[in-house]
Amino acid sequence: MRDQQTITPDTSAKADMQAALRAQRDSYINEGMVSAATRIDRIDRAIDVLVKHSEAISAAMNDDFGCRPREINLMTDVSGSIGCLKHCRQHLKRWMKHDRRPSMFPLNLLGGRSSIEYQPKGVVGLIAPWNFPLGMVFEPLAGVLAAGNRAMIKPSEFTPATAAIISEIVTEAFDPTELCVFTGGAEVGQAFSALPFDHIIFTGATSIARHIMAAAAANLVPVTLELGGKSPVVLSRSADLPQAVQRIMVGKMLNAGQVCIAPDYLLVPEEQLDQVVEQATQAVREMYPTLLNNQQYTAVINHRHYQRLNNNLADAHERSIQTVAINPANEDFESNPNQKIPPTLIINPSDDAMCMQDEIFGPLLPIKTYQNFEETIAYINQNPRPLAAYYFGQDPSEEKRFLTGTTSGGVCINDVMFHMLQKDLPFGGIGPSGMGAYHGIEGFKTFSHAKAIYRQTRRFNVAKLAGLLPPYGDTSEKNIRAQVKR
Repeated sequence: MRDQQTITPDTSAKADMQAALRAQRDSYINEGMVSAATRIDRIDRAIDVLVKHSEAISAAMNDDFGCRPREINLMTDVSGSIGCLKHCRQHLKRWMKHDRRPSMFPLNLLGGRSSIEYQPKGVVGLIAPWNFPLGMVFEPLAGVLAAGNRAMIKPSEFTPATAAIISEIVTEAFDPTELCVFTGGAEVGQAFSALPFDHIIFTGATSIARHIMAAAAANLVPVTLELGGKSPVVLSRSADLPQAVQRIMVGKMLNAGQVCIAPDYLLVPEEQLDQVVEQATQAVREMYPTLLNNQQYTAVINHRHYQRLNNNLADAHERSIQTVAINPANEDFESNPNQKIPPTLIINPSDDAMCMQDEIFGPLLPIKTYQNFEETIAYINQNPRPLAAYYFGQDPSEEKRFLTGTTSGGVCINDVMFHMLQKDLPFGGIGPSGMGAYHGIEGFKTFSHAKAIYRQTRRFNVAKLAGLLPPYGDTSEKNIRAQVKR
């Protein structure tokens, strides 16, 4: 198989990508129908290389982050990917079956038959982020392969070690006419997104998604955008406070908050604020007795994001907003080569504070208070629709109000982020948090073309019976009168 090396951002990169797209499309067309056996074989090969190279993948991600726990690497990126691939493998034969649909009267009585056939779209362009640099390749890729497509992959330039191993394992398991990888910086990404794919899936920032969508529009390429936003957590007065706060902090501290569906801010009853701060502090102390040299506490990915997060804290200090840094061992973060940031609570920030403007994507957690529950619904609705929303409580009327009164990509009740782990639930956003979804049958359908098929009877002249055959006359008028009425 062809050696897939890092592509430099020049005209040769663009030419290589165009050639790869042509080769994949030609191979797809020549293959004809993509059988279930072929799809399962491709999924099996993906699973095999992930299992075989799981430790090397983890080591690469640790290199990219400076410190990222092996357990997180294997549980999220590797196991999560394998889980999606296995789920698709188990169900794809059923998903591939034609859907029968009713035909209109009286054609159904005359032998007309309607159905939908799910056909591969062709070649899918997959652009992945840095926060889960392997998982956000192979989780959507599961649906791409289950639907019978070929794919070209562009990993994040912020995780070069992981991008390199993705390229290596794809080269090991697949012919480049099935899957291929292009690595490189923003220029490569720009050229990649401008290719006339049959579909593009992009996971990343909303600001970048606008450029991806504009580039895709030039070629009328359909897109799936998995973005982010400020995912709110509503803590009800009916919640089990210690349990709720511990679950919130477990989710918030996963990958040091560098997760698109991480809790972005809390809305808590004003009289419970001190208890929430106390419980959050206790939860972090139990999970991370130390931080700086703790291999289980993830570092911030790079200096740009480290500085961005510190700018949020500096802005809060300039505004005299209270912050609570949770530093169990009282470590000195001035000497901090891995660019770690202690978990920090930001208490009742103003809405114009930097931490309330954009997705935080780090271990900072604003906490805002409310007096009555309806305030939480109004506050969520006055902001852009988030990728996820969370409610903790045992009040059925509040829960129903939360579910029906707010709009988000997904919801988790009495925990955070677990909805994404359910392989049969669609994962996706709405509005500025994304469009389209993958996982389960929704992912299969996202990367398939639902081809409408109607089979006409040969026993009757249907056009004549319907009055569609010129010259028009009494039959035509009778049919019009039958249809044009209330």
